[in-house]
Amino acid sequence: MLYLPEGVERILVPQEEIDEIVTNIAEQVDRDYAGKRLVLLCILKGSVVFMGDLMKKLRTPAEIDFMKVSSYGSGTESSGTVKIVLDVLRKDLSECDFLIVEDIVDSGKTLKYLVEYLKLKGAKTVKTCTLLDKPERRQVEFVPDYCGKQIPDEFVVGYGLDYDERFRALPYVGVLSRSVYEK
Repeated sequence: MLYLPEGVERILVPQEEIDEIVTNIAEQVDRDYAGKRLVLLCILKGSVVFMGDLMKKLRTPAEIDFMKVSSYGSGTESSGTVKIVLDVLRKDLSECDFLIVEDIVDSGKTLKYLVEYLKLKGAKTVKTCTLLDKPERRQVEFVPDYCGKQIPDEFVVGYGLDYDERFRALPYVGVLSRSVYEK
């Protein structure tokens, strides 16, 4: 049995299922990006683990880049405002087919904003990829181009996802106990 640290109620997406999800997404991306200049754009910090595994499974040559954005205030609720903390600085945006790699989509505001932002900056194409999707939490009209798994509206951690910088290194996605974040 896998280790459940204090505060994690149960495993929602086991490691084996994550591996299958990443393999399936990589196969889709390979089909869709054959012959294109693929740039995987990792949204820091939570997406690092997912992007690392995804790029290892791709057959399509891919460049990588990073952005860091913030839409969360304190706690677990989104502030509703997207703040770019680390921007992508490339002179060749018009030659790049960007695939934004995100760990989870909640409200949809961040990814919708980033897609429009990159298009305005001159990106050739922009698509989105998420490991997890919580459509129940959507506040704007947004559907990711590649989605690993839809999950219920629960606070999840592991596989890069955190609560207060904890739990990122878990090899699975687990449900965080309410007692941890409702203090």
